[in-house]
Amino acid sequence: MFRPATLLLFFILVLSFAWLSSSGIRKRAKVNTSNPAEKNGLPVMIMKRLRSKAADAAAFVRQKNYNSTICFLVDMSLPSGQNRFFVYDMQKDSVRNAGLVTHGRCNENWLEGRKYGNTVGCGCTSLGRYKVGYSYKGKFGLAFKLYGLDKTNDKAFPRFVVLHSHDCVPETEVADDICQSDGCPTVAPGFLQQLKPIISESGKPVLLWIFE
Repeated sequence: MFRPATLLLFFILVLSFAWLSSSGIRKRAKVNTSNPAEKNGLPVMIMKRLRSKAADAAAFVRQKNYNSTICFLVDMSLPSGQNRFFVYDMQKDSVRNAGLVTHGRCNENWLEGRKYGNTVGCGCTSLGRYKVGYSYKGKFGLAFKLYGLDKTNDKAFPRFVVLHSHDCVPETEVADDICQSDGCPTVAPGFLQQLKPIISESGKPVLLWIFE
């Protein structure tokens, strides 16, 4: 048999647990002990790199009178099967959207690792900042002209390096590497449709920055 004092203590414990649950304190405690390193589903190291690059991008767009709300950041250090094209909100300091993007194969059947180039005909990705230009209908449908703004990518326009889509790029992340391009940052068709209104409706040029 339970003693009255034991029953009273048990009853108090049950009431305390019910109050904690209904008040939301247990839920908030769980949230507070979760890993703060995760942001938008991205590991902390990726977010740190993006924030650092976005801070530099924010200073650049203010100076050049570009779109100061949104920029496109492409982190080529990440695997090609992982989202590495980021739509970054510079006002909220957060990633608004992300998708897959190719890198150039440098005229090889399949490029192992990474190589970069800026000469006409090299077939490589060029690192650096780009101004996203006007849209047009090209070989692969909708495309946007890109103007290289740095010495590492100032041949982008004569190289016909543009932002376009291709069916070989999956709409979601995959375990393996995706297809490679001849230097163009090529995205999935659905992702390009998400980028289209951002570019087309922007009253100022949008910055695209490819880095490693």
